[in-house]
Amino acid sequence: MNNNSDIILEVKNLKTYFHTDAGIVKAVDGVTFDLKKGETLGIVGETGSGKSITALTILGLIPVPPGKIESGEIIFDGQDLLKYKINTLKHFRGNRISMIFQDPMTSLNPVFSIGNQIIESITAHQKVSKKQAYNMALDLLDMVGISDRKRRIKSYPYEFSGGMRQRAMIAMAIANSPSILIADEPTTALDVTIQAQILELIDTLKKKTNSSVILITHDLGVIAKYAARVMVMYAGKPVEFSTIDNIFYNPLHPYTLGLIGSVSKLNEEKKERLHPIKGTPPSLIDLPKGCTFTPRCKFAIKQCTLSFPPTIEEEEGHFAACYRSKEFLNGSLKRQ
Repeated sequence: MNNNSDIILEVKNLKTYFHTDAGIVKAVDGVTFDLKKGETLGIVGETGSGKSITALTILGLIPVPPGKIESGEIIFDGQDLLKYKINTLKHFRGNRISMIFQDPMTSLNPVFSIGNQIIESITAHQKVSKKQAYNMALDLLDMVGISDRKRRIKSYPYEFSGGMRQRAMIAMAIANSPSILIADEPTTALDVTIQAQILELIDTLKKKTNSSVILITHDLGVIAKYAARVMVMYAGKPVEFSTIDNIFYNPLHPYTLGLIGSVSKLNEEKKERLHPIKGTPPSLIDLPKGCTFTPRCKFAIKQCTLSFPPTIEEEEGHFAACYRSKEFLNGSLKRQ
């Protein structure tokens, strides 16, 4: 979507399917986006939209079988990661590209201390002594805001609260100064106060290290504060991609409109009812013909039921896959 020299990652027409006894699950079905150096890119959508599978595919963590990457390219620093074997990918994973997984309660190994797990992530990619790795781990605990580091480095995950476990996960993720940090729903199962602290921490570390961040979430409020550009996904497909301002103030896809209408606006004097999206996402095994959002869309026309709309750049840097996006753009179609 962009030919600038500052692009560090390009994903092109990525398709990841799962071949099950019940049928083929099209978890990621034609995803295309790019990520700039030092940028935070938001990926947003409901549960089951393909956000996490997109991230796991980038890292080569899809279980094969039943998973299979059907087609596409993942260009990182000019190299297509899909052409590499698992052993080569290990050099990138946790080193050049790292990930904060969704659930801090289960992502850490319960039988190893926090310190051992951070040290292992360092020694796996850097030629340093155990003593050096230990000191680096202490510094990382400082960096992520875990106090009493010399005692805490010996602690086990069960001795940490949810917020502290997530901080430990972040320490592991940034241990090798990755170029790209993927944060997959990094505040899952945390209370609101801790959520804010974790998101601020990720943003602060990104600025310190000049890394790029892919922030995966279903929360548009989080996206609004931290992301520069946004990809909206629905049923495994990207349906809109643009800057945060365009997504919020000039959305071109009915699904994006529905997500925005579902967000409460606390700063408004007059309280308005939320407008949830009616219906539920389709089964990825039995997708409806045409646009997959048609059964839930109040703007659908006959053409929507016949074929999935092509992704078109309706204005500079603003892509949408909707037959009525031009009408949204020129204001001839009411948005609410």
